[in-house]
Amino acid sequence: MLKKLMLVLGLCPLLLNAQTPVTFSGFNKSGSAKAVVNNNILTVSWPVGSNENGQLLLDLDQGKPLFKSMQISKNKVYKAVATNLNPAFVLTVGKRDLVSQNGWNIFFDKVPQKPHQSYPVKFEKGRVNISTAGSRTVVKVGKVTAEKFNGTLEITLFNGSPLVNIAAVMSTPVDSTAILYDAGLVSQTPSWKNLAWASTDGQLQTAVANIGEASRNLAVKYRTILAQQNSGSLAVFPAPHQYFYPLDEAFNLKFVWYGNNYRDMLHGYGLGIRQELEGDKRFVPWFNAPPNTQQRLNFFCLLSAGSPGDALAEVKKFTHNDVYPKVAGYKTLSSHFHNEFIMSVVRNGKPVPDSPNFVKVFKNTGIDIIHLAEFHYTAHPKGPDSLRLPELKALHDICARFSNNKFLLLPGEEPNEFLGGHWLSFFPKPVYWVMSRKPDQPFVSEVAGYGKVYHIGDKEDMLKLMEAENGLMWTAHPRTKGSTGYPDKYKDEKFFQSDHFMGGAWKHIPADLSKPRFGDRVFELLDDMNNWGLKKHIIAEADLFTVEPENEMYAHLNVNYLKMDKLPDYKQGWQPVLNAIKGGHFFTSTGEIMLPVFNVNGKQSGETLKLPANGKATVNAQINWTFPLSFAEIISGDGKKVYRHRIELNSTQAFGSKQFSWPVDLKGRKWVRFEVWDAAVNGAFTQTIYLQ
Repeated sequence: MLKKLMLVLGLCPLLLNAQTPVTFSGFNKSGSAKAVVNNNILTVSWPVGSNENGQLLLDLDQGKPLFKSMQISKNKVYKAVATNLNPAFVLTVGKRDLVSQNGWNIFFDKVPQKPHQSYPVKFEKGRVNISTAGSRTVVKVGKVTAEKFNGTLEITLFNGSPLVNIAAVMSTPVDSTAILYDAGLVSQTPSWKNLAWASTDGQLQTAVANIGEASRNLAVKYRTILAQQNSGSLAVFPAPHQYFYPLDEAFNLKFVWYGNNYRDMLHGYGLGIRQELEGDKRFVPWFNAPPNTQQRLNFFCLLSAGSPGDALAEVKKFTHNDVYPKVAGYKTLSSHFHNEFIMSVVRNGKPVPDSPNFVKVFKNTGIDIIHLAEFHYTAHPKGPDSLRLPELKALHDICARFSNNKFLLLPGEEPNEFLGGHWLSFFPKPVYWVMSRKPDQPFVSEVAGYGKVYHIGDKEDMLKLMEAENGLMWTAHPRTKGSTGYPDKYKDEKFFQSDHFMGGAWKHIPADLSKPRFGDRVFELLDDMNNWGLKKHIIAEADLFTVEPENEMYAHLNVNYLKMDKLPDYKQGWQPVLNAIKGGHFFTSTGEIMLPVFNVNGKQSGETLKLPANGKATVNAQINWTFPLSFAEIISGDGKKVYRHRIELNSTQAFGSKQFSWPVDLKGRKWVRFEVWDAAVNGAFTQTIYLQ
């Protein structure tokens, strides 16, 4: 017995220092990324561009920081930008309301007002697998656990870029779960000398790294926190849109942190990204986490041999400096803003500045056309005329005042009358209309100072108005919020069947970190409308209230690229804008992916293609991108079923532009459309091409 005990004790040091199993199943050893294990250190290197390389030294010994060193070469000599770091996550688990409204598509949920709990995610080193996926190298390490969630740590490296994605990929068997997460990198012996970030006005700020300093939450621009040491800089930032679950406001809620002992949960000195549990203190739905879905709690790192300013400049390129880029032959339009400038400023007797903040924000974000949604429960849509007509005139006058040949501010409302649910109105010129009509009141009359004035009493009147003024309407936030059940409930109505009812609007509701795209709720509606045999479209909407320079606008925005060479003159009306929308002549983007060319056998979105008898066709797309692409999908339908043809694009590298052509069999199909998504779950999509 004593001999056995002595044998076990003698083996203990060997067991503690045992090599962690590392498998290379699926790893392309002849590829440009290299990996080797020596003395329980896994060294992975990959090309980052300009004949330079990035390198991670992963320490697989228990009790030691995972990232022994993060390095980038300069003149082919490796420089460490961070040492002795552990990935760190805080998972907050709450309860989703799946009963009162519309299941997982709910927005009107207030998760932080119900019982919830935050947990530091426990990371245990263990078996490692390294594999190749296109131009990416994926390292899976050990296991991560928190409450009833468990999974593994994934580190993804991207050939051609000094970009690293770190993710705790976790799932739970528990139903009705909503989550948030904070994340970052922490060290017991930090090597950084400075921290840096851009203030909300875009100016670079710095602070000395002090290991004794309690953690701080910061409101920053570009969602990025940086650390510097003598040999380089490290940037930490989230996916620019995916990380931000839907809210009514785009307030900057201090989405980064740095310092010691973050939330009394992440022990050590570090930096990272965070979420405010109470959001904008309105409706706060957090992220969906359905049972057994692989939730990716992830963040990005960018390695730089330069200064924090250099590193931030590289990060900003991924979102074009948070500006929607110009594309020849297109103009950008964003829709659905309740900034209520008319009622809060103009009609409230306050001075109107020469350049209001909301106009500055839109222009600085690269948006050419803004479609407002004013008077959202703040004005007098039902009259009396003595109030309603001056309110509309004030709206029209302000739009005229701030519109020019480079920017259009266009009137619009979310009337929410007559049809059911919530919907948007859009006219091609100033129109005066009141959302009520007495039995003896005419549909239209002439009123001094206003011209034609329409009084609307029901859905029939509403359609007559749209026909008379060549306007458009569509379902706002379909199948959720105040449009739960719509447009399905009125899909057989005359007004919906009319070509003056455009379709629905697309926004990131709900949010789910397990999905490789977002906005499925509205894509499913578009596919349904296509299979119903209707030529309907979906337009991106922001659905935001306050618009201020300090807000985190870019994360919550999306934009439509309308096929237009120039902006119309406001005074002459903006019918070309409505024509592009009505015809489906546009693509939609979160901003990182552009689709300047898309056609099937030469036919563009909104058009009709007569297929050859064998159904063979070619999909052509010009794609420009920043983050490495993940996949494209050609989606089609036969009037009953939806078919998805996925094309892997994970061999692409960051910052590319390419003309693609794919043969596809569309025999028996009645419609087809196209989507593209990248490694940060940014996306772009087209409208439908109809097939005969």
